[in-house]
Amino acid sequence: MFGFVVAHLVVALLLPLVARRSTRAAFFIAAIPPAAAAAWLLARTPQVLAGGTMTETVPWVPLIGLNFGFRLDALSLVMTILVCGLGVLVLIYADSYFARGRGDARRSAPLLLAFAGAMLGLVVADDLTTVYVFWELTTVCSFLLVGQAGISRESRRSALQALMITSLGGLVMLLGFVVLGESAGTYRISELVAHPPSGTAVSVAAVLILVGAFTKSAQLPFHNWLPAAMVAPTPISAYLHAASMVKAGVFLIARLGPIFESLPEWRYPAIAFGLATMLFGGWRALHEYDLKKLLAYGTVSQLGFLVVLFGESSHDAALAGAAMLLGHGLFKATLFLVVGMIDHQAGTRDIRKLSGLASSQPWLAVVAGLAAASMAGLPPMLGFLGKEAAFGAFLTGPAGVAVDVVLVIGSMLTVAYSLRMWFGAFATKPDLAPTTVKPAEMQALIPTALPAIGGVLLGLAYPLTHELADSYARSYDSPGKPAELALWHGLNFPLAMSLLAVAGGLLLHRVRTPLTAWRTRIPKPLNAQRGYERITALLERVAVAVTARTQVGSLPTYLGIILVTVVAVPGSALLVSFTVPDDLRAYDNLMQLPLALGVVVAALAVLRAHRRLTAVLLVGVIGYGIGGLFIVDGAPDLALAQFLVETLTVVAFAFVLRRLPERFSEADTAKSIRIPKAVIATVAGVFVSLAAIGFSSVRHAPPEASEYFIDHAEKGAGATNVVNSIIVDFRAFDTVGEIAVLAVAATGVASLILASRHERRRREQQEVRK
Repeated sequence: MFGFVVAHLVVALLLPLVARRSTRAAFFIAAIPPAAAAAWLLARTPQVLAGGTMTETVPWVPLIGLNFGFRLDALSLVMTILVCGLGVLVLIYADSYFARGRGDARRSAPLLLAFAGAMLGLVVADDLTTVYVFWELTTVCSFLLVGQAGISRESRRSALQALMITSLGGLVMLLGFVVLGESAGTYRISELVAHPPSGTAVSVAAVLILVGAFTKSAQLPFHNWLPAAMVAPTPISAYLHAASMVKAGVFLIARLGPIFESLPEWRYPAIAFGLATMLFGGWRALHEYDLKKLLAYGTVSQLGFLVVLFGESSHDAALAGAAMLLGHGLFKATLFLVVGMIDHQAGTRDIRKLSGLASSQPWLAVVAGLAAASMAGLPPMLGFLGKEAAFGAFLTGPAGVAVDVVLVIGSMLTVAYSLRMWFGAFATKPDLAPTTVKPAEMQALIPTALPAIGGVLLGLAYPLTHELADSYARSYDSPGKPAELALWHGLNFPLAMSLLAVAGGLLLHRVRTPLTAWRTRIPKPLNAQRGYERITALLERVAVAVTARTQVGSLPTYLGIILVTVVAVPGSALLVSFTVPDDLRAYDNLMQLPLALGVVVAALAVLRAHRRLTAVLLVGVIGYGIGGLFIVDGAPDLALAQFLVETLTVVAFAFVLRRLPERFSEADTAKSIRIPKAVIATVAGVFVSLAAIGFSSVRHAPPEASEYFIDHAEKGAGATNVVNSIIVDFRAFDTVGEIAVLAVAATGVASLILASRHERRRREQQEVRK
C-alpha cells in the first residue's frame, strides 16, 4: 500500500516534464498509478469481504516511535473505489476538457495525481499521525488545484478560503489526535478500535476531531468554502468536491466512530450538525440557477446526510452510510462531469439559458437521468438502497423518529433539486429557443457514464453491495436483527418514508418558483460567507494593531515580549507542577562556586554600568564565566565554542560602539525604564533556573536517541567525541543548513555595510559639487 502511495507522488513529481511536451500523454500517464492501485486493491476484495484485513508498517522515525501505518479493510476498500476508480475516469475526462498544451492542463495532471496519492494514503492509514500527514497533503493539493494559476481574484480568494478553513480545522483535529493518542497510550487506529479508551480527555479529543471533520466535509457553519471552490475547473470539482476530498471528513467520522460510539459528545453533535447541514444545503440547492452551484449545495446536503449516518454509530446506520458513501461518489461524479460537458458544449451553466438538450444530446441526458435518479433515491439505484436503509436505522424511540422526520424532509429537498438539475439542464422550455451545442466527445462521455452505470449495477447486485457495506457495519454491535440492503423488504415504514420523500420532492419542485420568490423576500440575518469575511477582516485589524504596538523597532521591547510570553505560557504550567527534587545539590565541584559568584557579580555590575564599553566587557566576563563552568563540568569543546563566541561578540561590539555615544542615554537609565526591565529579567531568569532543575530531574536515563549516538559514534562516525560526531555526521544536513543560514546572514550584513559606504561616498561627492 505504501508503495502505491509513493508511486503516485513520485510520478506526480516527474509528470511536469512530460506535460511540457504533451499534456495528453501527461493525463494518460497520470491515470496509470491509480488504475494499478485500484486493480491491486480490488483483487483483495474476497479477503476483505471474508473479514480479513491487510496491515503494513513503514518506519518513519523509529527512535521516537513514529511509523507510517496502513490497513486495508472494508471501509478503506469503499473509499479506494472512489479515490482510485473515479480518479482514473476523471483524468481521462480531463484530457478532453482542458485545451491541450495550456497552462491549466500542465498544472492539473500532476496535481490531480498527487492529490490521488495523498487521498489513497489517507484512506488506508491506520495511524493517527499518518492520517494527519496525508490529510494536510490533500489540503495543500486542493489549494493549488482550486487556485490554478492565481490569475483571477475569485480563484485566489476561493483557494485561500478553502485553505484557511480546512487547515485550521486540521490543526484542531491534530490536537484531538494528540490528546487521544496520549490518553490511550497508542496512536494506532486498529488498537484504539479494539480497546476504546474512556475518560474526560477522550471526550475532549472527540469534540476536537469532530471540528476537523466538519471543516473538511463542509458542515455548518464551515460549509461556505465548498460552493466558493466551484471556480475550479469541472474535473477538479468532480474529483475533489464530490468523490474524494470532501469525503475525507466523513471517512474520518466513519473510521473513528467505533472508538467514540458510546460518547454523547461524539454522537449528538454529529447528528445535530449533520441534520442542519442537510436541510440548509438542500434548501440552497433548490434555488440555484448555476448548475455547478446547485450540485455544490447538493453535495453539502448529502455530506450532512452522511455525517448523520456515521455519527449515529450503530450497525444499521453504518450499513446505510457505507452504501450512501459509495453511491454519492458515483452519482455526484457523473453529474459534475455532465455539467462540465454542458458548459463546454453550450457555453453556459445557467439553467435559465439552456433548453432542448435532451433532444440534441440524448445519451448525455440518459446518463444524467440515471445519476439524478440515484441521487433522488429511486429504485433500483444504489442511492435507493442506502436511503431506505437510512430511514430504517432510526426507527427506535422518539428521538430516532424525530431524526427520521428531518431525514425525510431533507430527502424531499434532494428529490426536488435532482429534478431541478435534470429539467433545468435538458428539458425543452417553451419560452427559450433550443440551445446550440457541439457534439459530445466519446472520450468525455464514456468516463461520465461509467459511474452512473456503476450505481445501477450495484443497486441491482444488492447482495454484493450489502456484503461490502456490512463488512464495515459489523464494527458496531447490533442489538436486534441487523438490517440488510435489498430492493424489496415488503410494505414497511422505510418504504413509506421513501415514497413520501419522492412525493414531497415532486411537490416542492412544482412550487419552486413561488418558493424562490418568497426566499428572496425573507431577511437573512445569518450568512456564513459574510461571517467569514468579517472574521478575516477582524483578524487583519487585530494583527495590524498588535504589530503596531509590538514591532516598534526596539530590541529591548522585542526581548521583553519574548520573555513575557515564555514566562506566561510554559511558566504557568511549571508553577503548577514544579516540585523540588529530593537529590538536588547546591554544587558538584568547589570550582563552581567562585565561577558562579563571578557570573552573578558581573551580571549585577552590568545593571550599574553607565558606559557602553564597560557593559560589553562585563557581559563578556559573564560569557567567559559560563565557559569556565563548562570546563569544570567536563565539556571542553563547549567551553571552547563559548570562548570563541564571546571573543567575537566583544570584538564586534567594540567596533559598533565606536559609532555610538560613550555613555547610555538618560532615558535608558531612568527608573521608569529600568524597573520593568529588571522585573522581566528576574522573573525570566527564575523561570529558566526552575525549568532547568525540573527538566533535568525528570530524566533518569538517557533517551533512546542519545543511546544510539553513544553506541554508534565511534564505529559509525570514527569519533570518540559524541557531540562532534552528532554535529558533523549524524546531523550533517542540519549543520550544512546552519552554515548556509550564517552565510546568507553574513552576505546580508556585508551588503548593508557596502551599501552604506556607497551612500556615504555619494553624499560626500554631492556636497563637494555644491
